[in-house]
Amino acid sequence: MARHFLGLYLLIVFTLAIVSWGQDKLFQAYSGTDTAEDKPVALAMSAIADRLREVPLQDWRQSVARLAAQTHVDMELFATRDIAGQETLTKLQHGDIAYMEAAGGASWTLRRLDNDHVLAIKSIEPVARRGALEWSYTMLFYAVIALVLMIWIWPLTRDLRALEKAAALFGNRNWSFSVPIKPHSQIYPLAQTFRRMAARIDGLIASHKDMSNAVSHEIKTPLARMKFEIELAQQASTVGEMQRSLEHVKGDIAQINDLVTATLSYAILERADVALNISAHNFTTLLPAITESVARDTRPDLKISTSVQSDALAIRCDMHLMETVLKNLLYNATRYAKHSIDVAFTTERVNRLVVDDDGPGIPEADRQRVFDSFVQLERQAGRKTGFGLGLAIVKRAVEWHGGQVSISESPHGGARFSVTWPVIS
Repeated sequence: MARHFLGLYLLIVFTLAIVSWGQDKLFQAYSGTDTAEDKPVALAMSAIADRLREVPLQDWRQSVARLAAQTHVDMELFATRDIAGQETLTKLQHGDIAYMEAAGGASWTLRRLDNDHVLAIKSIEPVARRGALEWSYTMLFYAVIALVLMIWIWPLTRDLRALEKAAALFGNRNWSFSVPIKPHSQIYPLAQTFRRMAARIDGLIASHKDMSNAVSHEIKTPLARMKFEIELAQQASTVGEMQRSLEHVKGDIAQINDLVTATLSYAILERADVALNISAHNFTTLLPAITESVARDTRPDLKISTSVQSDALAIRCDMHLMETVLKNLLYNATRYAKHSIDVAFTTERVNRLVVDDDGPGIPEADRQRVFDSFVQLERQAGRKTGFGLGLAIVKRAVEWHGGQVSISESPHGGARFSVTWPVIS
């Protein structure tokens, strides 16, 4: 803090000194000798000139000397030829009062008496010397500046030190970021950025741990089955038995491939450098086509209906990601829906995609947890229903569009998934 305070203090003092010096120079440059024009001096010189004209020319010097002694004013009588400077001579010839600076701060006021004589009155500007009171005021002035700077910089330095300490602790693998910086602090936005960064890093670390654990667990089961089926194939006595074992192995390989594909898709969305391919798309034709495609690949007993706002002709988004979002929501709904699924899209202030089903719904306590990676709720009759990545991918894809996804109760009694993202211009 002392280093920052001293640097700022010296900078301000130096700036004040430069500004003060510049003001003095500008004042001198624009005022010049015009400020020396003093009407009382000019009147006195006219009176002296009138008095000298009453005495003989040869007595002018003695008269000027007597006047100087009587008035205690330093004045002399110069010969015109002793005056230097063409500008001064020109003024004197026109009868004007001229001024001449001498060494030591002396200033001469000149007036021509005739062609050969010039009257000069000398004045010495007093040298300004600061007394004890002025020095006290000066020191008080700079002390007040120091106090104001101290009051301003101390909370800033305190908060910066707290932020530095919290960042150092976080960097030492203490994966919690807590710093007591109040909203009115000057670095509160910076602290909030650090908090978001820390939360993001903490989430990535937790996600990678979950991913490692889940992938290892999900792969072990099909690998064990494959090992068992290979042994059965080796012991098969007929071609049919061998083919059945190989078909089971092929299914396990497909399951591992699906797991790897889903994991890679999720990992890509977890990266910090995802580049969206934003362009305009006609949702009135695309959404029904995607819904129909999913309907063909899933349960034939389900009725899937689509409703799209008629003017949704140029919705800007990354269509690849939004297609993934809709498909994952539909595949999730088909696992739990009883008879029907409704898809609706509207756009006004925001783009809104809603998927409703008539299944059992999702308990309110689990509505945030289902968006975490590798989280699955109760499986139906022990049947494998996925890897727990579909909704996590939905959440990440929507977040990359600056939107959010939420779960509520559907009018049909099941779950309603609402996806909203800003209208991108």
